[in-house]
Amino acid sequence: MSTLPLLAAALLATSTPAVAADDVASTVRARQWQLDALRLPSAWRASKGSGVLVAVLDTGVDPRHPDLKGAVVEGPDLTGGGAADGQWGHHGTAMASLIAGRGHGPGKERGVMGVAPQAKVLSVRVTLENGDPRRVLQRAGGGNALAKGIRYAVDQGADVISMSLGGGSGTWKGSKAENDAVRYALERGAVLVASSGNDGATTNRRNFPAAYSGVIAVGAVDRQLRAATFSNRQDYVSVVAPGTEIVGADGPGSYVIGDGTSPAAALVAGIAALIRSRHPQLSPAQVREAIERGTRRKPGQGRTRTLGYGLADAQRALKHADRIARRGVTQPALGPTTELLPSPEPPISRLLTILAMILLVAGMSIRVIAKR
Repeated sequence: MSTLPLLAAALLATSTPAVAADDVASTVRARQWQLDALRLPSAWRASKGSGVLVAVLDTGVDPRHPDLKGAVVEGPDLTGGGAADGQWGHHGTAMASLIAGRGHGPGKERGVMGVAPQAKVLSVRVTLENGDPRRVLQRAGGGNALAKGIRYAVDQGADVISMSLGGGSGTWKGSKAENDAVRYALERGAVLVASSGNDGATTNRRNFPAAYSGVIAVGAVDRQLRAATFSNRQDYVSVVAPGTEIVGADGPGSYVIGDGTSPAAALVAGIAALIRSRHPQLSPAQVREAIERGTRRKPGQGRTRTLGYGLADAQRALKHADRIARRGVTQPALGPTTELLPSPEPPISRLLTILAMILLVAGMSIRVIAKR
């Protein structure tokens, strides 16, 4: 099964590490418009993701980037494709930086600041880069690589699994191996987040892994907080997040800027990490509930195929997580893919009681009529 990265990236800097990259890094922070859009400065007063492990299932994460120093736990390459000619880690490094980037330089004021800057990321390579010529010759999934990656991440203790993936051969229908892996993760307490897809302006197909039940599927908005034209419109969309002109780390020391539902999903995975850090006891359904109920710019209909429940908001999500934690009862979020079970039939004793009450009322009515 093929899985395609969804970041349409143009190089912002192609320099080698060190001095030249820092010339660009000094302007990167100012271009991170998503920090204010997600209300992160306020959210960071409550949580910065400490103690949380976020698995980034992608093209690999380069731990040499200065914005990710000390943040990366290196996992396996499940693609079977190797890393020839440096064709690896570009998309995955960008996504990891949006989740757990911590900047660098004096006061950490240079480079990318992620949503959960105190979290760690587990790099699991499950797909090849778009520019890798071997994508034409083989399925990038490398034999259920995504399903294996999900299970590996869970077994390594990942609290959140970020999947900025989708598209390619067979992924418009999903697979049993992946669906089973998603269930495996949810049953063991991992929160799964995925990008909704980037063909909303054309074929607008269902995209996996976003469409699996229980996964938080994320669409994209632009700087004006309007739905991006490329963002898929589907009933599985949970929330939307910034997805245009997003700056991310690239390779060992440069940066990219691009559009896509990939960065939007990574940002929401970061919000899930903030919640898990503050309330580690919450279930995946409760984390999802906090994110969905904590949105702003909510659609008038409650939710839509375009915007889901609205624009993700880290501060509001944390407040809702606080309320859910005080409630202390696991209740599934009523998301678009939640399976609602029918009410159970009443027991026999309850039926007898109801029947007796009906007969009593009927008898009293007859007596009243008889007296009249």
